[in-house]
Amino acid sequence: MIPIIKPVFGAEEEKTVLEIIRSGQITRGKWTLKFKESFSNYIGATFCHTVCSGTAALYISLKAMGVNSKEDVVIVPSMSFMATIDAVILAGGTPVVVDIGEDYCIDPVKLEEAVEKYNPKAVIPVHLFGQPADMDRINGICGERGILVLEDAAQSHGAEYRGKKTGNLGDLAAFSFYASKNVAMGEGGAILTNNVDLDEKVSNWIEFGDHPALNLRITEFQAGIGYWQLKKLDEMNERRRKIAHLYNEEFKDLPGLILPKEFEGRKHVYHIYALRHPDRDTIVEKLIQKGIGARVYYEYTLHQLRNAEHLDCSFGEKVSREIFAIPVHPALKNEEVSYIIETVRDIINNL
Repeated sequence: MIPIIKPVFGAEEEKTVLEIIRSGQITRGKWTLKFKESFSNYIGATFCHTVCSGTAALYISLKAMGVNSKEDVVIVPSMSFMATIDAVILAGGTPVVVDIGEDYCIDPVKLEEAVEKYNPKAVIPVHLFGQPADMDRINGICGERGILVLEDAAQSHGAEYRGKKTGNLGDLAAFSFYASKNVAMGEGGAILTNNVDLDEKVSNWIEFGDHPALNLRITEFQAGIGYWQLKKLDEMNERRRKIAHLYNEEFKDLPGLILPKEFEGRKHVYHIYALRHPDRDTIVEKLIQKGIGARVYYEYTLHQLRNAEHLDCSFGEKVSREIFAIPVHPALKNEEVSYIIETVRDIINNL
């Protein structure tokens, strides 16, 4: 079976893990500091805090933004991993779901409608599948109203919007380093910001002292692996992009198949190569039978998943019935890519 996701680790990660074991310092050591500094420099943000997961990063960011009660509305897109909406609920706020656009990110037109209706405290644009959201329009809508913007950058390590890295485009940003991510630690997350006040509030939620806090730290093992993963990120992202562009070229004439797009001014890093087809379930079943690890991302919308307040999300609902993914990770061999292309073409041409 060709897996849908496969982390790429090398000698550097192995050597570092062994070094940490022998050192005896397995938390809050030099590798945690090295990773935090490297990651904040890479993204271009002033402050970086590492935490144990992307969900924790979202949760702490929302608490730092002052989300505490049902009166605190947070707008989220219709399509994302469930952590995006769960973090709002866990923080005590009220999520309101608005629809996505053709980029699978939050639709600025629908966002503006929701902002006028709900007067939210914060908005969470998700850079879904590695595609940056339309941050100029989102920041324009939110900035003039004093609404805070929390980037969910869990799937967009290294993606760019008009030459700036995702994670450096809002008031706060949350990253995940789960095993499937472009920077893979196994588990882990980070919070980034350029805002001194928000940085202090984040610190108060993850460092014991000023008020009750949570121990959400990563270990030296995670940080050491993440440090080397970050060093390789640009090269691995280019491999993802090369495979995705080849797929797009080979699949462009297949009947009924909707391909992912890279929108103007945005650099897509293809954490997921997401396709759409009305006969999605049959295609996925046949791909798995042929030894290709196809998977559905996502078969739900967030308002359906959590029965949340929402505006019209009909496009997201349609997408959730049609969308699926095929392998695009940098560990793919050329012969595996060729086999995937041949198999997808054969299945769809014979539906």
